[in-house]
Amino acid sequence: MTPIEKKLYDRSGSVCEISRDTEDLVVYTVVPKTIESLENSILISKKLKDQIENPETTDPNDWRGLSDSMWSEHLPVQIVSWRMLARLKNFDLRDMMYFDDDSLAWAKATGDGEEDESKIIHKDCNGNILNDGDSVVLIKDLDVKGANFTAKRGAAVHNIKLVWDNADQIEGRVEGQHIVILTQYVKKTK
Repeated sequence: MTPIEKKLYDRSGSVCEISRDTEDLVVYTVVPKTIESLENSILISKKLKDQIENPETTDPNDWRGLSDSMWSEHLPVQIVSWRMLARLKNFDLRDMMYFDDDSLAWAKATGDGEEDESKIIHKDCNGNILNDGDSVVLIKDLDVKGANFTAKRGAAVHNIKLVWDNADQIEGRVEGQHIVILTQYVKKTK
């Protein structure tokens, strides 16, 4: 167990900070934050984490704990609660929450709760919607600036991260290098 996991287990009392489940707990760093810490991460059941990362699998029955977790004293728990209330279109509860400007910007960073026309949606070269954690394949050779190598056509990029403020960019690892890739040069794999 990492030191952050231990601290999150201590903070939460060894339960999911959203559902209060005790099984299959994992650390989830609330995007766009990337560093695991008490200020950026929550302890959550794997089932809920998977639903956060794959919105099409969201089951409202699994999120009944939101009416309690939204009042958590820990900001990352509040952020996830706000986003999921927005995704589930429970605006009555969501609108009861208050954030300062920076926290509200963090909550809105994924586009959950925004009107569809203003939400940033990442699409591959074929128009398929991309999500965090997807795998893609490069459709052309790409010269990587500053890294002195060419990412070859057909190279697989696993576990991509979306650039939340730019629908045309994703991040991923190619040949051990963390790079930014334009979505027009990738194709989503199943």
